[in-house]
Amino acid sequence: MVRKRLLMLLKPFDVYPSHESAVHSISSSTSNRHKFYSPEELQVLRYLHDRTLAHKNAIDFFQNILKKKVVDWKAVFRSDLSKPIRDVDLVITVGGDGTLLQASHLMDDSIPVLGVNSDPTRPEEVAELNEEFDATRSTGYLCAATANNFEHILDGILENRSEPSELARMAVSVNSKLISTSALNDVLLAHPCPATVSRFSFRSSGLRVSTGAGSTAAMHSAGGFTMPVLSKELQYMVREPISPGDTSHLMHGLVKSNETMDITWFCREGLLYIDGSHVVHSVQLGDTIELSSRAPVLKVYLSPQLLSHCE
Repeated sequence: MVRKRLLMLLKPFDVYPSHESAVHSISSSTSNRHKFYSPEELQVLRYLHDRTLAHKNAIDFFQNILKKKVVDWKAVFRSDLSKPIRDVDLVITVGGDGTLLQASHLMDDSIPVLGVNSDPTRPEEVAELNEEFDATRSTGYLCAATANNFEHILDGILENRSEPSELARMAVSVNSKLISTSALNDVLLAHPCPATVSRFSFRSSGLRVSTGAGSTAAMHSAGGFTMPVLSKELQYMVREPISPGDTSHLMHGLVKSNETMDITWFCREGLLYIDGSHVVHSVQLGDTIELSSRAPVLKVYLSPQLLSHCE
């Protein structure tokens, strides 16, 4: 069997900026730091500290499994990686959907990715802390693995018993120049100031376009509908249209896989947000933006439960 090369891409620990404060406040009985925090604040700090420990322990657990396999692997924090990912057979992202999303911006369609949710939400904890704060973690929508099934899924991949699915990504061009980053989730076109009216051929607060995989994220929250994760179509929605009149039926709909959505920007300045705030491009008066699902696909190992909704 050919020895496979793996890259483990990790969510950094500093995504919880208060965890060091939590450590000092909670674990140091001789320190007076804790007197600056209310009981409610200490509870939040404990929670953030626990999230960091859970993520760290998960990384250690996954790496110990890799050490038993006949593979070559290395681990890199996602914040330390900026060049395209090359010369590996599999990328394993450890964190949540955000880590997989960031990895996708550095990957073409030649390398598959396995998403691992390092700290899944525990319903009983959410219920317990409901009155204090929201204890929901990353949904892990695109993450097929957790600590419970990681080794089983990994063995299936290494033994060629599993095949990745192909998720459509969105190609974004400005004035016919292709932006190098393809959108896995969605694109938002809006004025730099959210309170400013954006002008297309109508007036609104912006335009959002999502892929099938991204339809469960911001698009769904804005009132859009959930699409099959393997859909090749794009869903668009005009945000807060102002007096759409006879064009109201055009404010929300689908772009077929063989179609392109062309938008002309009529404001002095604007921003294109690709997959949230991960990638941002500026646009100017008169620029034309083209969106389509003709970008290279992303190969992802998905959970059977998620795929069953596509059947």
